[in-house]
Amino acid sequence: MTRTGREIQRGEARGFRLALITGMILMLLAVTACGNNGNAGNQADGAGKAEAAGSESNKASNVPAVLNYGYIGSNKLNLPGGAEGWGLYKGIIQEELKKYGITEIKLTGFPNGPDQTESLISGRLDFGSLGDTPALIARSGGAKTRLIGQGSAHTVGYLIAKKDGPKTVKDLQGKTIATQKGSFMHRYLVGLLKQEGVTDYKLVHMLIPDATAALARGDIDATTNNGVQAIKQIDSGYPLLDDATKHPDLLGSSVTVVSEDYLAKFPDFPKVWNEAREKALADLKQHPDEYYKFLAEIGDTTTDIVKQVSPIEDLKDTAFTDDGLALLEGTKSFLVEEKLAKKDFSIEEWKIK
Repeated sequence: MTRTGREIQRGEARGFRLALITGMILMLLAVTACGNNGNAGNQADGAGKAEAAGSESNKASNVPAVLNYGYIGSNKLNLPGGAEGWGLYKGIIQEELKKYGITEIKLTGFPNGPDQTESLISGRLDFGSLGDTPALIARSGGAKTRLIGQGSAHTVGYLIAKKDGPKTVKDLQGKTIATQKGSFMHRYLVGLLKQEGVTDYKLVHMLIPDATAALARGDIDATTNNGVQAIKQIDSGYPLLDDATKHPDLLGSSVTVVSEDYLAKFPDFPKVWNEAREKALADLKQHPDEYYKFLAEIGDTTTDIVKQVSPIEDLKDTAFTDDGLALLEGTKSFLVEEKLAKKDFSIEEWKIK
């Protein structure tokens, strides 16, 4: 049988509709596939960002919220001097450390460096600023610390006699001298007596307040002192036999050390701390009068005296300097030679590069 023209037309129409529907279905499937691929890409990007954020969060969570910092001295503000103290006083350092999850800085003042190093070794402190001699002695004895900065390299020791007592350093032959054993003043004293040929003397360990009282009573013939307390003692009529400005190789320096345990928790701490300190120092230099008033308050003295014993020019604006490291090397060699330090070690390996 033959098909009529109308039947042929209806068949062609059905074929056309079928092709049209099929084409639309294929287009829809292609669009859906593209959409799914796009979503997969977005999901991957989102997962990557979430993973990165999680990584940063984990990194931050490894840094303890409380930082334990030790310094030498005691005052009503419970703050050290220098750029570190100024930065803490003005809140500059706190603001910088907050960026890394540190929300509290606990400060502890110590009467001398050996006491501070004991707290650092025991884990009570995370880091601290102190004189170079106790820090060097502790490291030579096996303390797991790293050197992260040398704030100044012009700490002056003074040798002061009792009234109506010795007139010169050589007069100390056979006499009794007090010093804080293990401090930078101890290193200055022993080095000075050696240079002056004084070999017969009795050395007793006393903290500055005890030595000051003993000198007033006449129980000792001389004592070492430093900073504001030394100037006050000299102004009170006690004879100054010598000071370290006459012996540049016997000057002390202030160092900052961190425990290796804390470094394991916050490896970037040396960089973060030094950058915060540098910001504080830059601010300090813009407000010198205010800074000296701050020092006078924590030292319970006048601005004239703090300008004399703690001039801004003595503060280092970088973590390390060639002259500072040379002084540190000389001090270490002396301590080893005099058997005040247990063994020699490399300062280059001790300091954080």
